[in-house]
Amino acid sequence: QVQLVESGGGLVQAGGSLRLSCVASALTFSSYAMGWFRQPPGKAREYVATISWRSGTTSYPDSVKGRFTISRDNAKNPVYLQLNSLKPEDTAVYYCAAGPTPNALRNGRVDYWGQGTQVTVSS
Repeated sequence: QVQLVESGGGLVQAGGSLRLSCVASALTFSSYAMGWFRQPPGKAREYVATISWRSGTTSYPDSVKGRFTISRDNAKNPVYLQLNSLKPEDTAVYYCAAGPTPNALRNGRVDYWGQGTQVTVSS
């Protein structure tokens, strides 16, 4: 059974940084694109980053471009999301996700979700 487990969330001041990790079990990485989503309080879930496992091509929405970086190590399991220059509006539960392609993920077609990790940015 596929499981995605996130870690690395926490409380940070505005302008600070965090690195989130996602560890997957029973997942053939070469068959999936990976992504990160977030759900702010009272709002819909939105994508914040995707990465193609084979090519390493990444994508971000304008709201986080230049501040967030998704990465992976083909030799190891975790997928990372580096969050820099954090703002209070980045406060959300962050979810790791796996899907067939990066474009599919951006359009909400997710095969597997993690349980989420809370990121809180204080002003």
